[in-house]
Amino acid sequence: MTGKSRRPNVLLITCDQWRGDCLSSAGHPVVKTPNADALAAEGVLFRRHYGGAAPCSPARACLYTGLYQMNNRVCRNGTPLDARHGNIALYVRSLGYDPTLFGYTDVSLDPRRLAPGDPRLQSYEGVLPGFTVRQLLPEHQKQWLSWLKQRGIDASAGSPDIHRPVNDGGKADARVSNAPPVYSRDETPAAFLTGEFSRWLGEQERDAPWFAHLSFISPHPPFVVPEPYNTLYDPADGPAFRRAASWQAEAQSHPYLAYELGLQKRTKFRPGVAGKVHDWSEDDFRRIRAIYYGMISEMDAQLGRIWQTVKAAGAWDDTIIVLTSDHAEMMGDHFMLGKGGYFDGSYHIPLIIRDPRQGNTAGASIDRFTEAVDIVPTLLDLLGEDPPPHLDGHSLKPFIEGEKPEGWRDAAHWEFDFRSIANGESERHFGIASRQCNLAVIRTEKFKYVHFGGGLPPLLFDLERDAGELNNLAADPTHLIVRLEFAERLLAWRAEHLDQSLALAELTEHGVAGYVSKGTGT
Repeated sequence: MTGKSRRPNVLLITCDQWRGDCLSSAGHPVVKTPNADALAAEGVLFRRHYGGAAPCSPARACLYTGLYQMNNRVCRNGTPLDARHGNIALYVRSLGYDPTLFGYTDVSLDPRRLAPGDPRLQSYEGVLPGFTVRQLLPEHQKQWLSWLKQRGIDASAGSPDIHRPVNDGGKADARVSNAPPVYSRDETPAAFLTGEFSRWLGEQERDAPWFAHLSFISPHPPFVVPEPYNTLYDPADGPAFRRAASWQAEAQSHPYLAYELGLQKRTKFRPGVAGKVHDWSEDDFRRIRAIYYGMISEMDAQLGRIWQTVKAAGAWDDTIIVLTSDHAEMMGDHFMLGKGGYFDGSYHIPLIIRDPRQGNTAGASIDRFTEAVDIVPTLLDLLGEDPPPHLDGHSLKPFIEGEKPEGWRDAAHWEFDFRSIANGESERHFGIASRQCNLAVIRTEKFKYVHFGGGLPPLLFDLERDAGELNNLAADPTHLIVRLEFAERLLAWRAEHLDQSLALAELTEHGVAGYVSKGTGT
């Protein structure tokens, strides 16, 4: 395609574990993100954007397929993605793009399509079908480690130990330190991927539209960052943590929280440090949060390099850019780190979309509820294609064009599955079946309702009076009507979004009537 008929380029950027409130353009009192802010100034900032599930594989399944977890059925890291589902890479490939990946997608491939001995069955870090891989960077980070070695860095510790602070000869301390790692600001995994994207972009023909997906692991743990970002923020600065008076009080408030707090180990977030996360002091939580803020600033600096690369290639005015995250990060709220459960801290994520063709909405800010499942239909719509009607998400194109769509959702929804297939730990803990280890959330501006499977007690929070989600009103007689209303709304939501792949079609004497989801699985 040439001239006015040429499709735009697409740059889909995902970060990992970036909280939606940690943008200066969203009003964070401490974190500074000038390059993300610059994108928002030329695009649209969606302030109430939520991931659909956690951890990484379930969250990305929602983002890549446009389907809620109840339909894509990716429940845990390692749950295969059914090959019958379409996804963003396959959809845009059918439009003539060669979708190219930098990073990872955390997709477990459908084992029914693979031979029993296929080594891809031994990892949940497969590549989403449809992507051409330019630079893979899975959790072991071997490609990045090799690059470091070429630059003269001792990478023999491997991952994750290479992320230990350089402190006392590389030994981690139980107390949180802001000591930097062995690699520099120009040698982070994000810097590595940014460089690989820059090289690739320089090879592209200007007349041919491209689709690139940069999937960064930052600011995912281990929580460590090079100079100057390790000391960029003062641990004393930042909002108060949203939590009860003690972790014991949190644990006593609901059976699920007691279980989750017991699982969280420090080693996952700081290599070599034993013990439970909830035993860290207030000062430790503040120090680790300051490091997390620094990791966001380091990631933001790489975004600035990307913007410069796209502009230098003469592609800035022809490129749709989407910046988001898969899920968020608790970062000390409720004495937790990581993601999962039901709190906003795990699911409220950034979303900025810039379409250079819509300059009249530059700098717009949207306060309506949007969800990760909206990304696929939005991109297809922006590329001039009708999104498949069986998708659970809705196109955000009207907001990007400055319109106010009628009938837009007034709530965000997400799901979390806490089964443990490998060892049955959660099933034994709660005394319920694997398929009952799940929860679903409906969150409006005023209330949040959490429904658990297996007979675990529900939760109801008045968010206007209790933004920290500490006072469960589900058993309060004065709120029983509200609880029933939200339980019914959640049931209606699930009924509306049951798998529509074939439900929209009907076989008649004249053949197939309606829509058939052909799928694009291979």
